[in-house]
Amino acid sequence: MVITTSPPVKRATSVLREIFAQVEGNSCPYTLNFHLHSCFSDGQMHPRDIVEQAVNLKIRHFAITDHHTIEGYEVARQELIYRKRSGETNLPQLWTGVEINASLLFTEVHILGYDFDPRHPALLPYLQSKATAGIDYQAVKVINAIHQAGGIAVLAHPARYRRPARELIVEAAKLGIDGVETYYSYENCDPWQPTKKVTAEIKPIVEDLGLLHTCGTDSHGLKITRRI
Repeated sequence: MVITTSPPVKRATSVLREIFAQVEGNSCPYTLNFHLHSCFSDGQMHPRDIVEQAVNLKIRHFAITDHHTIEGYEVARQELIYRKRSGETNLPQLWTGVEINASLLFTEVHILGYDFDPRHPALLPYLQSKATAGIDYQAVKVINAIHQAGGIAVLAHPARYRRPARELIVEAAKLGIDGVETYYSYENCDPWQPTKKVTAEIKPIVEDLGLLHTCGTDSHGLKITRRI
């Protein structure tokens, strides 16, 4: 099938890798935010409002990671193009993003994809506004599809699942995952900050495996600076 035989897309993921390589506990939410949801999945904000907040906060890099769709990303991309043509400067960099449900160690997890070609056929099953099933639902297939499309695959909020984070991270690494959402606010505090105890447990695992760190607020509400 075309989905399994299409060659990978060569993209400038090295740039994003360099950004992820410098992620620290204070990188989010005022410099970077790589986990945001719009009204095109289960968030409350319109993508234009997300862009407005990102601009006002002077964020440098961000991604809209709606569940199984890039419609929100496309609207935000057009908004940034319009602003640039209107003369605005110092606009943030928007990266392609998506959040995909997958099975890992018989546990449903979420895998974030970044800097991929949204038109690549390998990702088509995952951009239909709903979770997949069968072989497409397996984490290894999701990770491979993101890679086929030239992107970076990241395990989202590893301590939110019913299996220990260590087990999931180690298994995801075996399957080729590129990074882990190391910095995450499991307590949904305001102002946002990564949960120190969980970060202290996860960070050494990620580093021992040679994986990238990422961060994001996982915003679903009316402020991109917190989850709800």
